Amino acid sequence: MLGVTVFIVVLILALAIGASAVLSAQQKKRDRYMSVIARDGSLSSSDDKDKLAKQRADNIARKLKAAGQDEAKKKDKDKTSLRDLMMQAGYEAPMSRYWMFSAIFALAVFVFLKLTSWPPIAVFFVTFTAFAGMPKLFLKWKAARRQRKFLESFADALDASVRLLQAGMPITEAVAMVAREYEGPVRDEMMRVYENQKVGVPLGEAALQMARRIPLPEVHMFATALQIQSETGSSLSEVLSNLSAVIRARFRLKRKIKALSSEAKASAAIIAALPILVSLGLYLVNEPYISLLFTLPKGKMLLAGAIFWMSCGILIMRQMINFRV
Repeated sequence: MLGVTVFIVVLILALAIGASAVLSAQQKKRDRYMSVIARDGSLSSSDDKDKLAKQRADNIARKLKAAGQDEAKKKDKDKTSLRDLMMQAGYEAPMSRYWMFSAIFALAVFVFLKLTSWPPIAVFFVTFTAFAGMPKLFLKWKAARRQRKFLESFADALDASVRLLQAGMPITEAVAMVAREYEGPVRDEMMRVYENQKVGVPLGEAALQMARRIPLPEVHMFATALQIQSETGSSLSEVLSNLSAVIRARFRLKRKIKALSSEAKASAAIIAALPILVSLGLYLVNEPYISLLFTLPKGKMLLAGAIFWMSCGILIMRQMINFRV
């Protein structure tokens, strides 16, 4: 029983270390977003068009940067609620359905664990995690996946909008055309912007609502550009062209980093999987030899320590090879 208690304490410590690492990664991500917004301003000012267009682009870039900083401060103060998380994942169901599915999932996990020989305290912690943690992690995974799919097509959608604007089409019709021509989250969000604008919502406000559903800095910049254009009548096509160029440059850099770091990631995966594979091989070859880790109290303590230090090593290797742009 003492070994099980030590194992649970070590597992909780490992989860706390993992949470602190995730928070640190999120802070670095926000800093990178601010650097991207700053680079967008430099891209706008370097365009060699007439003087008036340059001044307008510089003013818009400064406003976009300020809007991005305000949004980052707001995110630091207000954590994402479950309602916002469901909206970002693409689910429009009420909150009662979320809690119902969480309770069903936790009940299934509880019934499965009761059929095993786990101690009651371990069953309680795992069931609580299944109720309060796993559904939220699933929503975060879905939201991140949806944002990646949106960003993959967003640059092409911006280029199409720029061509339509240069051809003389109004921005509202350009948004509707993009919604009809593209698939996935880009179509859904652009169509929602167009429909909200048709029922009386200002175009800038409808775009800001889309930015709350897709909390990416590129989408916030797009929404701010639409809002500024609706208020001042500035050059929107130039800003969208610069934004599209920034997104494509980031994609090129991501692919280059992925290619350069593939060897390090493969090595880290082999090192992390080696103890598990060796333990499995020993279990298949000589089960009584390795079963001492699961039966004796000292073996359970050694196993808990090994899991703890392996978790720390995996988190450290992940931070070392997890390059983000």
